[in-house]
Amino acid sequence: MNLQAVFDIAEICAQHGIKNVILSPGSRCAPLTLAFVRHPKIQVRTISDERAAAFIGLGIALTTHQPVALVCTSGTAVLNYGPAIAEAFYQQVPLLVFTADRPFEWIDQLDGQTIRQENIYGAHIKRSFTFPVDTQHPDANWFAQRILSEAILETKAYPPGPVQVNVPLREPFYPKPGETMAFNPEVKVIKEWHNAYALTKAQQDQLQKELLNFSKILVVAGQQAKETATQAGLQSFVRATGAVMVADIISNQHTLPEAIRYHDVFLNGESTKKADDLQPDLLISFGLSNISKNLKLFLRDFPAREHWHLQPAGTAADPFQSLTRIIRCAPQSFFTQASTNKETVNKSYQTEWRTQEELAADYLQAFLGQNYFNEFTAFARILQHLPDNSILHVANSMAVRYANIIGLKPEQNISVFANRGTSGIDGCTSTAVGSALSTHQIVTLVTGDLAFFYDRNGLWHNYLPNNLRIILLNNHAGGIFRLIDGPRQQPELAEFFETYQGLNAQLTAQEFNLKYYPCENLQQLTENLANFWNNGPGILEIFTKSEENADFFQLYRQQSPFKSK
Repeated sequence: MNLQAVFDIAEICAQHGIKNVILSPGSRCAPLTLAFVRHPKIQVRTISDERAAAFIGLGIALTTHQPVALVCTSGTAVLNYGPAIAEAFYQQVPLLVFTADRPFEWIDQLDGQTIRQENIYGAHIKRSFTFPVDTQHPDANWFAQRILSEAILETKAYPPGPVQVNVPLREPFYPKPGETMAFNPEVKVIKEWHNAYALTKAQQDQLQKELLNFSKILVVAGQQAKETATQAGLQSFVRATGAVMVADIISNQHTLPEAIRYHDVFLNGESTKKADDLQPDLLISFGLSNISKNLKLFLRDFPAREHWHLQPAGTAADPFQSLTRIIRCAPQSFFTQASTNKETVNKSYQTEWRTQEELAADYLQAFLGQNYFNEFTAFARILQHLPDNSILHVANSMAVRYANIIGLKPEQNISVFANRGTSGIDGCTSTAVGSALSTHQIVTLVTGDLAFFYDRNGLWHNYLPNNLRIILLNNHAGGIFRLIDGPRQQPELAEFFETYQGLNAQLTAQEFNLKYYPCENLQQLTENLANFWNNGPGILEIFTKSEENADFFQLYRQQSPFKSK
């Protein structure tokens, strides 16, 4: 094996601007480990659990908006990357996945830690490359260096996502005593200028003309990172056209004062009676997934006459079942170039939505302001106390749903992340840890007990960041199953859907040197929230009862002025 070719992998990554590598220990991956650890321009962290490691890498990539490399040994270690890779694929996050492997002749020969690793992630990865086993010949070395650049560029090409480089390695894995190895700055590197995905002048003129034909324009933002330029263009578009903009909390458009944030509260039951007023004639969507089931059902039941989706490249989804046109441009380009100021802007459509928005905000504030202690009221107080200009991670199941219902104020200026690509609970803690490792901002994870205990290995390493705060909603069960129709009506609910667990996080906090704040009533919650973010990394654990949470959530539905009659 030519170890210099493996060292060149690290050099090529560095010249492409990859700064972060998350590796998991192993023997087969030793040459890759040495290459990255010894490179002066790359930050390497070692995380023993591959599943947690991959999600930590995902969190870093989400926060930095740059590719992160993963390195693991051969065998089942490779499979443990699977959940994070699927999440990265659907959330369009660039991960460069190096999987160490046996040479081809040893596959299926009962050799240890040997499985079929080529293209192991199947349909959930953008592309899979295989590094040459032997690189002594100049052509093989050229090929090895070339595919490294191709792989890195593929992670960043729109839509970005995970790419595998499978690296079969022969022994010996380690340099001989006294053997010196250096990084070659003359290594072959291929760079790429990326497309700006702007509208042409002809497209701009056509869209400006067509927009004049619609009086009720609804803009729906899906999950995406916060981008100041896109927000500025969107704000101008809304003001110029009289459009309404609806934003789930994970769309990161909630910082715009014009955003409709309480649609999850009022888009049900009674809202259907106002369909003529709220139904759009043009729907414009951009971004990825939406949390709000109420929004999706409303737009399916009362579809727009036309639905335009803004997406530079790749397959466009049709979640509202009304898609009529895909506009291949960056959203920023559309909102800044397509709109034109009308002589008079009809704001009646905005008024209809704003009226419902204000009614919903008033109801929510009054209902959650009551002195009851449960998950819903606790969550409302948590969001109110979040530090301004910080980062919020919300775990899947009820945490992300509570967050979307309650919402954040624009002036808080908080960026929100959630693993809504595949909506699993398996890496929520690890993703938040990765995010905290790559920023100086306070990162708060709000999670449920099942998601937290499922992913405790996200804390099992030597890099626990000082800016991480974890708020754990512990009802000792999968409480979401009491809140959704279907499982909550079944006699097997408690044993086979909720699945009771009796754990708490006190010992976990002790193990990982985190401060621990238990809360069992409203007074304790109020006192702890006043100091929680100022005292270093910690876990604030809020104990509630699943049955009481379900009863209160049902009361929220029953007392709603928007409920079905």
